[in-house]
Amino acid sequence: MAKPNYSFAKRQRDLAKEQKKEEKLQRKKAAADEEAAALNPDAEGEVDAPDADTEETPLP
Repeated sequence: MAKPNYSFAKRQRDLAKEQKKEEKLQRKKAAADEEAAALNPDAEGEVDAPDADTEETPLP
């Protein structure tokens, strides 16, 4: 009869726990970003570009 490989099982549990922890961290970060965007809709990482219809004429 084969012996159980406890170290392999422990490693698999540790990897699953680490992956679950990373997913939870990503969900928290996404929720925080979403909340920040809801509080300040202008701060979505976009830089205000000058309007296209307000051209500056070069000085002679």
